[in-house]
Amino acid sequence: MENNIGLVDRIIRALVATAIIALYLKGKIRGIAGLLLVASGALMASVMSGYCPLYKPLKINTNK
Repeated sequence: MENNIGLVDRIIRALVATAIIALYLKGKIRGIAGLLLVASGALMASVMSGYCPLYKPLKINTNK
């Protein structure tokens, strides 16, 4: 897998994922909205790996 996520993209993803996790832990997000926690996990995984599988078919590369 070739990195296709740039630094700014990684920072934004990390901030969004951290905010979702914090809201969930504070009890602001509950029930079905807790599925956002899964999305935040996916965002953090892409931040750590530097690769977004959705970017490949869309031919997006922010790692320039």
